[in-house]
Amino acid sequence: MYPGGMAIDQQEEQAVLEVLRSKRLFRYYGPNPGLSKAAELERAFAAHMGTRYGLAVTSGTAALMAGLQGIGIGPGDEVILPAYTWIASASAVLALGGIPVLAEVDESLTLDPADAEAKITPHTKAIMAVHMRGAPCRMDAIVDVARRHGLKVVEDTAQADGGSFQGKRLGSLGDVGCFSLQFNKIITAGEGGMVITNDEQIWKRAVMYHDVAGSLRNDIPRAEMVWGINLRMPELLAAVALVQLRKLDGILEAMRERKRLLKAGLADVARRKGITFREITDPEGDTSIALIWFMPERASAERVAPALEAENIPAGVMYHPDHVDYHIYCHWLPIMAQASWTPAGAPWCWARRDIRYRQDECPRTLDLLGRALHMDVSPLLSNDDIEETLEGANRVLEALA
Repeated sequence: MYPGGMAIDQQEEQAVLEVLRSKRLFRYYGPNPGLSKAAELERAFAAHMGTRYGLAVTSGTAALMAGLQGIGIGPGDEVILPAYTWIASASAVLALGGIPVLAEVDESLTLDPADAEAKITPHTKAIMAVHMRGAPCRMDAIVDVARRHGLKVVEDTAQADGGSFQGKRLGSLGDVGCFSLQFNKIITAGEGGMVITNDEQIWKRAVMYHDVAGSLRNDIPRAEMVWGINLRMPELLAAVALVQLRKLDGILEAMRERKRLLKAGLADVARRKGITFREITDPEGDTSIALIWFMPERASAERVAPALEAENIPAGVMYHPDHVDYHIYCHWLPIMAQASWTPAGAPWCWARRDIRYRQDECPRTLDLLGRALHMDVSPLLSNDDIEETLEGANRVLEALA
């Protein structure tokens, strides 16, 4: 499902042609004077998400790296993150020399604040809250835990562009928010990412990290200058992303209405069969990209999934032990094995305590995902599509649940 990708039309085409005709493909200069699309995107995105600063980068992973660098993550620093998240959340920590520490998810399939708190050590520097499958984490509880322990909060909002929690946009509640514009995401430029923050120092550090000349281009005092790498977003991606940003609220509205209809249509059989829907911590803030429910046990989930597919309903069990899925910690093969790019074993050689990852480290997460059935909610579903889906799903659940 490609919500933003399927919404591409002549507006994105015109935006790309405008950049090509200007011959200014790089944000800082070109043969003709003009405004930078990347700079325009940064202002528009930050305003839309309710923060002071925005930074356009090359990918969601680049956004995480710049955000983590912004809060000062370095060799040996531990970052607590959920056992259910795309592997890039952990890889970004590793890229800076940090140590990912796994914590359970709860029935929201987002980070369990209590388990995150239990994983804090003297070496913990940050908590990464990942808004998985478009739904908000328990940001009030996570921020509370972080503040009581003097930790930073990074929001990985790659799968939840435009979502909110208690009236505030996701990505704006922690110290830094990181977004992806990869093609699978709610809005897209094919690739790309965004960083947002209200903290000037975090923004300065992220700016310097994402551009080797970022300190000079942004008049950062010499005493504050730090070296960087190049993660700058090209003008072509920024042009597409600007158009997509204007479409974001319409895409969300379409998905929310369709999810509401699907959930309502399954509510009766779910109640009678002991099926529970994924907990949504703030229903108004859910982006509604997916409808997820939990079967009473794994065996029933395994029975129901193929029957749904036979009804032409694209739903599946979220965790199979023998099917590698980089969204689930025990399948992060190189990380679980602590494979390193160097003989010294970095970054684990910098850990300040013994770190070992186990396949059964987060049993609650595996139990929930093993019983969970997932259905994408496309903004393009017609009324007929919804009716056919509900007829087929109700028939399968009545017979097999």
